[in-house]
Amino acid sequence: ESPYGPSPKALVAISGQTNPDLRLYPDPEGTDLKNAIAQLHGLHPNQVFLGNGSDEVLAHIFAGLLKQSKPIHFPDITYSFYPVYCKLFSIDYKTIPLGKDFEINIDDYAVPNGGIIFPNPNAPTGRSIPRAEIEKLLRGNQDSVLVIDEAYVDYGTESCIPLLRGDSCPENLVVVHTLSKSRALAGLRVGFAVGHPTLIEGLERIKNSFNSYPLGRLAQAGAIAAIEDQAHLEETTAKV
Repeated sequence: ESPYGPSPKALVAISGQTNPDLRLYPDPEGTDLKNAIAQLHGLHPNQVFLGNGSDEVLAHIFAGLLKQSKPIHFPDITYSFYPVYCKLFSIDYKTIPLGKDFEINIDDYAVPNGGIIFPNPNAPTGRSIPRAEIEKLLRGNQDSVLVIDEAYVDYGTESCIPLLRGDSCPENLVVVHTLSKSRALAGLRVGFAVGHPTLIEGLERIKNSFNSYPLGRLAQAGAIAAIEDQAHLEETTAKV
């Protein structure tokens, strides 16, 4: 039996939504899901942005936050969609070579840029960066947005979400998550970003100009139950 599967509570929640209410549009703001994510991570709901999978979230980030006069920077070996989005939205970019052991060297990014994005852990190399190193990069990179793609964060590194808590929340940090990996709900297509309310508000305007209803009733119900079922997440990631 595979140890890797979605939360049983999420499956029950999804089944519970298969009723006549499906004739109604879902909540366009995803209010309950935003509240669940915010509560889990010690944030305010206005720091949470929802999308139809993290790929859609990333697309809105590229279109809305990373199209600048200077090229954006990301590793030369990384998630293959980054250059695709750059070409789609006519964004200049520069790839930064990985180190000899396929590591991301933070110091290589301490140069003028239009934005920085990389996964942590990086994909497909699996190499991760301690949060303290990313915090160092953030302090030295005040003039553009830093996007940390944490699709695989539950498999062995520190999340940068704690940096976004409280009054000291940086104005230029965005952290992206997906329910497709450690929560085993790729079929639901749920992703989210968290960041400063100003950045999130900008992403909301872009989303509402594109699709006001990205997450259906089944997706929102299943995602809420999965977010709240931390015991299942911890059990399955430990086994994996």
